[in-house]
Amino acid sequence: MRPLYFTIILLGGLLMAGCTIGPNYVRPKVTLSKNFSETNPMTTTNQPVSEWWKTFKDPELDKLIEGALTQNYDLQAAYARVRQSRFQRNIVAADLFPQVDADGGYAFSHGSKNVVLPLGGGGGGSSSKTSTGGTGTKVQSHAEKDSSSSDSSSASGNSSAGGNNDSAFDNQLSPLGKGGLPGADTDLYQVGFDASWEIDVFGAKRRQVEAANAEVQVAANRRHELELSIVAEVARNYFALRGAQARLAIAETNLADQNEVLELTRSRARSGLAMEADVARAAAEAATTSAEIPPLRAQTREMIHALSVLLGREPAALENELASGQALPATPPIVPIGLPSQLIERRPDIQEAEREIAAGNARIGSAEADLLPKFALVASAGLDSSTYNNLFDLSSRYFLVSPTVTWRIFDAGRILSNIRLQKSIREEARLQYQASVLKALQEVEDSLVNYAMESERIHTLENARDQNRLALHLARQRYQHGLITFLEVLDAERTVLSSEDALAQSSISQVIDLVTLYKALGGGWELAGP
Repeated sequence: MRPLYFTIILLGGLLMAGCTIGPNYVRPKVTLSKNFSETNPMTTTNQPVSEWWKTFKDPELDKLIEGALTQNYDLQAAYARVRQSRFQRNIVAADLFPQVDADGGYAFSHGSKNVVLPLGGGGGGSSSKTSTGGTGTKVQSHAEKDSSSSDSSSASGNSSAGGNNDSAFDNQLSPLGKGGLPGADTDLYQVGFDASWEIDVFGAKRRQVEAANAEVQVAANRRHELELSIVAEVARNYFALRGAQARLAIAETNLADQNEVLELTRSRARSGLAMEADVARAAAEAATTSAEIPPLRAQTREMIHALSVLLGREPAALENELASGQALPATPPIVPIGLPSQLIERRPDIQEAEREIAAGNARIGSAEADLLPKFALVASAGLDSSTYNNLFDLSSRYFLVSPTVTWRIFDAGRILSNIRLQKSIREEARLQYQASVLKALQEVEDSLVNYAMESERIHTLENARDQNRLALHLARQRYQHGLITFLEVLDAERTVLSSEDALAQSSISQVIDLVTLYKALGGGWELAGP
């Protein structure tokens, strides 16, 4: 009948394992406005594009971003962290299943002759070899086996409870002494299997797996957030490079014009039509413009270095590819920004914060399960024999089945404190989630207004540049006819150079503001990797 009892206990445990303690997770609800407040005629509520960098229609930019997504070392490290979290989840999930170990070995022991048996048997017994004396051997072997099984059960229980495996009874004395029967030599051959299983009756381990699954998703969203940042960083550095090259071209063009004016002024001075002071002013103006060129060249080199490192290459690797200047790409006339409600699903940092809440919620259930008893089943089976020839006989078999129950009835409030701790961690995660949503909304709104205002500023600067060019042209004509002084020509040249440089910087700011907007909308990571 004993096997029947064991079967009933096992089936009862499996039936009870259907319940799971702790709160079930409910995704937090956030009330948002229907539309962004900073919308303008350049935006639409259509779904934002995923590969937003392709709206600039720049093949070089597309190539750089594709390279960064496959070669960036920080991103590869993020992939490794996702794999680590998956392996950690598998380790946690393994606790749901029984653990089975196979063992085998040989032992020879000699008992002390000075040990007195507790049941009246005298010490100093015969020292004859007991290779055929199976009775004494069986007593010793099963005593050792029971002790080993008990230790295995204790270790399993401690591991699941999160404590150490040390026991106050590890060095417990035996009435037979460590050598076995007094004065007896004992041989023991053994092969067998040991199994232990802590039945997840109240769902503690399932909550741990639930938390581990959430942590896998947290790691994945962190990787997505890094992908988004890398794409935006490549675009920013690329546009900063093209902008610096455009400003450098403007400065070099103006320097060439000023050198022509300088030569003309010198020629007029030699003819007595201009003063030496005009020559000095022209030379100073050309030198001032020339001094602005080295910092711009340094900036272009820095941007090339930054892009090379983002692609996982040496700083000068892209020198030949990017050294030749190209114009800044035009921004798209209409930018789809979607709705605030879509932002929650698109932003990986918001998804990361939400998964942190789910992980914290699952850990509460795992902590609450410590208030309830734990059920375990320990079993072992194998073959024991004092001689190798008889080891595989049917009569050498042994088995042990030991259902156990442990219940932490007193722990000085440790369990309750841990439950309160996990609830506090979940509350912190919930607040962080709310903060992440508000931060995302702010980033979108700020990016919208910055992009709109910079676009408006560009139109004003373009008009100013055109008028200043016209004024410079007229000033040069009037100077050649002796109607104005050379100082007025220099002032007109400075104004043109300043307006052209301001327009170039505004164009850089506009395209980078658009990149910032795309990043704030959370696009780009969906197609970046597995």
